[in-house]
Amino acid sequence: MVLNTQEQLLKLEAANPEKLVSYGNAVLNTTEKLVSTLVTPTETSYNLSISLKGLDLQVFAVGPNASMNKIPQLSLGSTQMEIDLIQISKNNNGSAAVAFMSYSNMNSMLKPSFFNTTDNDTVKTMMSTVVSATLPKTSDTRLTKPVNFTMKHIKETDPNGTLSCVYWKNTEWVVDGCYLVQTNSTHTVCSCVHLSTFALIMQTKPSAETSDSLLELLNTVLVSVGLVFLSLTLLTFAVCRRHLRMNNTPRINLCISLLLAHLIFLLTQKFIHYIQPLQLLCAVLAGVLHFFFLSAFVWMLIEAVLLFISVKNLTKIRSKQKEVLGWKCLIIIGYIIPLVVVGVSVGLFPGGYGSEKCWLKMERGFNYSFLAPVCVILSVNVIIFVAILFMMRSALAALNSSHSQINQTKILVFKMLVQSAILGCPWILGLFINGSPVLEMVFIFLNSQQGTFIFLVYCVLNQEVRQQYRKWASSCCVCKK
Repeated sequence: MVLNTQEQLLKLEAANPEKLVSYGNAVLNTTEKLVSTLVTPTETSYNLSISLKGLDLQVFAVGPNASMNKIPQLSLGSTQMEIDLIQISKNNNGSAAVAFMSYSNMNSMLKPSFFNTTDNDTVKTMMSTVVSATLPKTSDTRLTKPVNFTMKHIKETDPNGTLSCVYWKNTEWVVDGCYLVQTNSTHTVCSCVHLSTFALIMQTKPSAETSDSLLELLNTVLVSVGLVFLSLTLLTFAVCRRHLRMNNTPRINLCISLLLAHLIFLLTQKFIHYIQPLQLLCAVLAGVLHFFFLSAFVWMLIEAVLLFISVKNLTKIRSKQKEVLGWKCLIIIGYIIPLVVVGVSVGLFPGGYGSEKCWLKMERGFNYSFLAPVCVILSVNVIIFVAILFMMRSALAALNSSHSQINQTKILVFKMLVQSAILGCPWILGLFINGSPVLEMVFIFLNSQQGTFIFLVYCVLNQEVRQQYRKWASSCCVCKK
């Protein structure tokens, strides 16, 4: 009944802060009175739990003949409370009762903005459900020890934010008598010397809206430019495939993976306000992005391995690669490996996908399910390139250094080194952003322009492609004449 009234009042008076406070107080007082009726005398002890829409409550009562050896812990969903009911019962002739209540919708009335602090420029965010604790039908309600609350975060914490354990005092949230004991990325332990209505609030500095909008516009423009050049690269490979003397299967699939990854990323960030509340969709998109970005690195590794085989044999690159691995086999390897990584990540931590930006969460180091494979691939690539350089020294000793095959291999090794830097450097840089707007802009530029750099390296600087374009240009001129 109380919660139905709460929903009705919210619909009617959501825009009036003063009435919201009065309604919130009314809900708290009415709920406490109703809960007190559930407490009945007992000689031993009993534990009563009730779950309603928007309200979970637990009543624990002890009597004179109760045998308790340790402080009881009450648990309601994501919040736990430890209270020394043993000593309280001793101060009340052996009888005492505690009521623990959790309100899932109370933060809509007792808003975090009612937390008055010396710094009024901060943004205040409710980080836990609102909980209440009382000692119904207990004469001496003095606490012999502070009460500890373990609260689960309902949102991701900001590394630069400040967490505060607060309690509700008539019309505002205050910190008197409550302090933070310990915290991590998912939970915070609060300790209070009195019982009341409690919550966890985070304060963060407001981000400049103009800066955010400029950063969002810059990201949209740069990613769009990168998508255009990735499309041009794929078009060039498709048109010039008969004139290229090397196997382009890895590079084509690398570009496809990057194109789809950046396209999905762009659309996700463009409509993030609509997608983020849909947690399942947000998590699925994060998983898809994880797959495609990781797939691009796997294709880069495959290309390095094929180059290693080609240098080792120093025969025609294209024919030798076809003998070693066909394009169908490469397709299977290139997409199965990232699929397995994503599958294992989901199995180990299903809730790791779907951060506020619909990417990998930082909890339990889940973001390393992407960074760790990337670092491994980059390390293997470095080893392969070093091995290729040693093999090329041997080849140069046996062949004329002006041999066309040697020159072509040198150019290809250089291009792949540049490609590795293009793909790897932005993500390595991302580890050191830590809220720096300058580094964030550099990361956005480097990451979004991967397609542009690949187009320059493999199309603009490719002699075979330039020759083909010159032939087309000459043919067009002849046709016009």
